[in-house]
Amino acid sequence: METRIIKANEITETVKKLFMDCNYFIGEDIMNALKTARDNEESDTAKSVLSQIIENDEIAAAEEIPMCQDTGMAVLFIEYGDKVVVDGDFEEAVQQGVREAYDEGYLRKSVVSDPVFDRINTKDNTPAIIHTKIVSGNTIKITAGGKGFGSENMSAIKMLTPSYGVEGVKQFILDTVKSAGPNPCPPIVVGVGIGGTFERAAQLAKKATFRSIDTYNPDERYAELEKELLEAINKMGFGPAGLGGKTCALGVNIETSPTHIAGMPVAVNICCHAARHKSAKI
Repeated sequence: METRIIKANEITETVKKLFMDCNYFIGEDIMNALKTARDNEESDTAKSVLSQIIENDEIAAAEEIPMCQDTGMAVLFIEYGDKVVVDGDFEEAVQQGVREAYDEGYLRKSVVSDPVFDRINTKDNTPAIIHTKIVSGNTIKITAGGKGFGSENMSAIKMLTPSYGVEGVKQFILDTVKSAGPNPCPPIVVGVGIGGTFERAAQLAKKATFRSIDTYNPDERYAELEKELLEAINKMGFGPAGLGGKTCALGVNIETSPTHIAGMPVAVNICCHAARHKSAKI
């Protein structure tokens, strides 16, 4: 396979379009799930809330305006081919794409430069959070999403030990969602990362929220766990917007990684129904 040169401005333009699109156009998987949930709801209030969410997403797409006022912190998962040479500064090209998207797309700029003391807005929604994986090939695949913090704040991680077993894993996930209740703007998408290290589990949980909710973990055991957890969460009863109903979550996605013999880290990343992510390959 030949080495391929990709210009930095092509990366910038791709990132820019991804962030504008993911804020304007909800994924087909989420829209289908919202419509199915509305049809299956027994509560008139829940049906009404879901109808309003669907209408909101349709208006956002038609008028190309943000579907939510919190247009999120920019997060990217990038698969960088080992036969790619970027003609320019790769990270700066990505950050510039975020700047242009949030400026030209009229997306709310929500990033502060210091987390504790100054908390001054950077005024361009950078720096973005970039997760890069080197893969075989001569292309770059970029998956971008805007992560709102009403739901992000409800996320949690716990360093379980192997003695907790699968029941301990399930209990932690369900306790986290139950504790969050209506705060993350349900119906939610629940991303779960299991294994690796402290930081790897959290990264996996975030990546899980970027996965289409009409897919399952390729390991049948985890796929069954996803289904079991979704059913249990939807029995919690807080429903759409926390006003009651049986649609508390639209999906549960689990991602895993090998881990240490003494550990079993579990991270839960909660995402609201505005589960925004788009992908492109250069």
